[in-house]
Amino acid sequence: MRVYGVTGRKNSGKTGLMERLVAEIVGRGFRVSTVKHAHHVTDVDQPGRDSHRHRMAGATEVLLATPLRWALMHELRGAAEPSPAEVFAKFAPVDLILVEGFKHGDHPKIEALRRETGTEPLAREIRSIRAFASDYGDPGLGLPVFHLDDTQAVADFILREVGLLPRPSPGAGKPFEPDASADEALARMQAAIRPLAGEAEITLAEASGRVLARAMAAARSHPPTDNSAVDGYGFAFEAVDMARPIPLEPGRSAAGAPFAGVLPPGKALRILTGAVPPEGMDVVVPEELTRIEAGRLILERPPARRGANIRPAGEDMRAGAEALAAGAILRPGDLALAAAVGLDRLPVRPRLRAAIFSTGDELADPGAPAEGRTYDANRPMLRALLERQGYEVLDLGVIPDARPAIRAALDEASARADAILTTGGASRGDEDHVSALLREEGELQVWRVAIKPGRPLALAHWRGVPVFGLPGNPVAAMICALIFALPGLALRAGAVWREPEAYQVVADFARRKQFGRREYLRARIDAQGRAQAFPSEGSGRVSGLSWAGGLVELPEDLREIRPGDLVRYLPFSGFNL
Repeated sequence: MRVYGVTGRKNSGKTGLMERLVAEIVGRGFRVSTVKHAHHVTDVDQPGRDSHRHRMAGATEVLLATPLRWALMHELRGAAEPSPAEVFAKFAPVDLILVEGFKHGDHPKIEALRRETGTEPLAREIRSIRAFASDYGDPGLGLPVFHLDDTQAVADFILREVGLLPRPSPGAGKPFEPDASADEALARMQAAIRPLAGEAEITLAEASGRVLARAMAAARSHPPTDNSAVDGYGFAFEAVDMARPIPLEPGRSAAGAPFAGVLPPGKALRILTGAVPPEGMDVVVPEELTRIEAGRLILERPPARRGANIRPAGEDMRAGAEALAAGAILRPGDLALAAAVGLDRLPVRPRLRAAIFSTGDELADPGAPAEGRTYDANRPMLRALLERQGYEVLDLGVIPDARPAIRAALDEASARADAILTTGGASRGDEDHVSALLREEGELQVWRVAIKPGRPLALAHWRGVPVFGLPGNPVAAMICALIFALPGLALRAGAVWREPEAYQVVADFARRKQFGRREYLRARIDAQGRAQAFPSEGSGRVSGLSWAGGLVELPEDLREIRPGDLVRYLPFSGFNL
């Protein structure tokens, strides 16, 4: 009989792995039985039950039979505990017996390793361990290593070991896929995404929020000529005796109505803000530092230097200088500068079109009959998020948990849009077809990132179009969209890569976190300027997204935050929300 074990230290994840392996292998058509060996004294029977009374009366074996199942209980009554082989011999024939526990048995085993329960493997002392299922990487003992959550790969390995699947060709390498760090995931995405091709010239009135296709030089200087910075009086600095009254020249120079002629030496002229100083004027005195007596100008505070209060031509920008950089997302200030330096049309990238869809048989559109189903919160959230960035949105709705339907949705989205955002199906469960399709038929750059919430995150390409496979949980989907999808979409739209806006604030909360994982907390700033964290860390609490004003980012090497510590705060306003 084929037997394979799952072992590991306490809380290493072995029971969860056993549960997933049973479901995975049974789902492939094999018959599986299991053994759970408990070191502690546990009982399948309960006091007060008829079967318990039979046992207490002295019966050697009690077989409990119901319409659902039967269970045979054998009393040891001080006899030696049966060996693993004796236990396995009691099973009816099946394809595979999976064993949790019995770590010192001779049967082959895979060891579950989890960073938070220690990185010292049992395999250093137990020679029957053949491989590791680890959430942090290779412990360095020369054995195959799989990711702890990669149930499919672990099942493949076990079935090959016991002869139920053919073995891979030599040199196939280790199948371990460690979680990418957040920085690694962003770097891979940045390297893989290519901006949209093409450009179109549009007017400044149409350009807000668009991405500038190429750098633009100033068509003329700003200001185009010298001009007065104040309302006042001007004259030639070295041509007057500033200790005496200065005769006034009739007329004035105003913005748009310059003085016609040359200012005679030794005379002053009225000049207004923005006006061009006439020839013969090289200094301006603010009106409040002067007075007029008998038609002459008296200086209450003479200027200290030639050129005072005159803005030189090109002081802000010279003609020919770069005014706007390629990849800029055009803001109101950018359009003001473009107009000021004589640009009335700008070349921009095509407006990005993003397709969105959710996956899950359990989902219903808001307002629809939803008996036993969940309303889809992700698509309204993503639509609003994308439209705030100035993108067009193609909403493909809710797609059933079926590979043909999801493949068809990906095909349609890639044909009609420049980027695709999906929610749900990004992990490795029985119905998580998105990640499986991206792995098998697409180009998968990243799957699983060491962050919380949002670890099952797929970054890939489908028919050449970037795909952001976001988690199905709305909180995780929102956070992954902000941290990963928005910078990736901006890159796709032709914009330059930008780090999220962030600043240091004092924490008004306490948290402990897992070392080696980046975590994001929903947070807001209180009246004292301190960061408050949403009371619940549960990613199912969608209300926290509405409550929060931003995110607190806890880095990988941090274990604990206490009130008064500095934390990094990312306001939602920095994401244009």
